[in-house]
Amino acid sequence: MRRLAALRSLDVPIVLLVGGATGTGKSTVATEAAHRLGITRVTSTDFIRQTIRAYFPASEMPSVHASSFEAGGPEGAMEAGFLDQTRKVLVGVQASIDRALNEGWSMVIEGVHLVPGLVPAKIEGAHLVHAVLRVDTVEEHASHFVIRDAATGGERALGKYLDGLAEIRALQDVIVDRAVRHDVPVIESSSIGHATTTLLDLVLSYFERDADPRGSRRLAPSGGGP
Repeated sequence: MRRLAALRSLDVPIVLLVGGATGTGKSTVATEAAHRLGITRVTSTDFIRQTIRAYFPASEMPSVHASSFEAGGPEGAMEAGFLDQTRKVLVGVQASIDRALNEGWSMVIEGVHLVPGLVPAKIEGAHLVHAVLRVDTVEEHASHFVIRDAATGGERALGKYLDGLAEIRALQDVIVDRAVRHDVPVIESSSIGHATTTLLDLVLSYFERDADPRGSRRLAPSGGGP
């Protein structure tokens, strides 16, 4: 608690990016981490992608209208299709970050499109932390979809994700490999509680590494504004 209180005393906004393949627990971990950090602005790249879909029909931007693990189309060019989708979605992600920083707010963004090497490694005027979640086993990964289906009352098509699990796992390999190459921490998330604690420790360790030893920096307000 003392370390979290010190982090909240910063006057530099925090931008926390939580990436990873579909079904790795990004939304739950990001939301809980934001709560513990006192950050009220939380969004997802899925939300941003849905907004883009509203403005650009599938005929103009086909990759954005597919699921991340289906963006390569029937030809099976999964990685190329996903990265094309990602680059388009990241335009909206950057706009969201710019708006938050202009207002001086901290924020948390989660989503499959926060791909290491395609998002900035540093942001001037902000305390940026980027991590990727990974589920080690197929069984645990499948169980995440079952748990999510029960929690949301079947809001998302469970069968679609279980049928596409091989592609989702292959996409996870792509994201994790890029994380390793770009020195972005990878957190095993079979246990959501453990993953959340590990992510918070990561945020705190970044702060303690970079903090002003005089303790003169304070965390910016964590919410407000549209």
